[in-house]
Amino acid sequence: MSIIVLGTVALDSVKTPHGERRRMLGGSAAHFAMSCRLFTDVHLVAIVGEDFPERHVSFLRRKGIILTSLIRSRGETFRWSGEYKGDLNTALTLSTQLGVLSAFRPVIREEQRNIKHIFLANVDPQIQRGLLKRMHSPQLVGLDSMNYWIKHKRRALVGLLKEVDIYVANDQEARSLSGEHNLLKAARCLKAFGPKMVLIKKGEHGVLFYAPGVIFSLPAYPTHKVVDPTGAGDTFAGGFMGYLAKVGKVNTQSIRKAIAYGTVAASFNVEGFGLEQTARLTAKDLEARLARFKKYISLEGEA
Repeated sequence: MSIIVLGTVALDSVKTPHGERRRMLGGSAAHFAMSCRLFTDVHLVAIVGEDFPERHVSFLRRKGIILTSLIRSRGETFRWSGEYKGDLNTALTLSTQLGVLSAFRPVIREEQRNIKHIFLANVDPQIQRGLLKRMHSPQLVGLDSMNYWIKHKRRALVGLLKEVDIYVANDQEARSLSGEHNLLKAARCLKAFGPKMVLIKKGEHGVLFYAPGVIFSLPAYPTHKVVDPTGAGDTFAGGFMGYLAKVGKVNTQSIRKAIAYGTVAASFNVEGFGLEQTARLTAKDLEARLARFKKYISLEGEA
């Protein structure tokens, strides 16, 4: 099955203790697509400006991403600049320039409206709703957001939660939107807003999944090299949703496996700047690391 992702394609500038990169390819939709492509066909819906390098478009196309709904418009591409210090868990946002994103209206082809798996990556919730309304009878809808929209578009975001199956948030976002510090209480509160399932990403501490009758927690993959966490959450979401689209069913077993795939995909992402590591990631690489991960988290070992 195919999946359609709405989000940003951006020019990111990032500084970490390991170095600095300027105007590199990034954005929620780009990071999502780079891991999701390993499982299924990915239709990317986004907007870029006239300053967006053509080499980035060619790169995405070479990776098999379907770009018929990538719009190029007059103006500047969405840009984000940030810096990570210390344990690299939290980015200090230095600047956000919306550019053409401020007037973005998604355009999709008629045949794309029949795609059953949808991920609404981080972008204005009103834009997310606009795309969702155009889709025909989706089977699985995932939603991500960020603190900016929680602060400035809270009502629109909460309203949209009633229309999705899975809400994906990091721990800061979950606490901010729910008003609860304890993450289990936060998950229950977010579930009450309407989504069937809630996934809370906890960075180096893994992920918490919550649904009625099901609570599942998985640690992060133990990597020795964290270079740049930018896009790790989107990469996780790409692996998670990609696996669910591939198997075509949502149950406790498939959810657990999807979380494991997403976790492993994110571990590759943090080992390089931007898309450096996930761009060359193969399904074989993913499976090999997943096999090691299963051994790490197993309760059964040699006596």
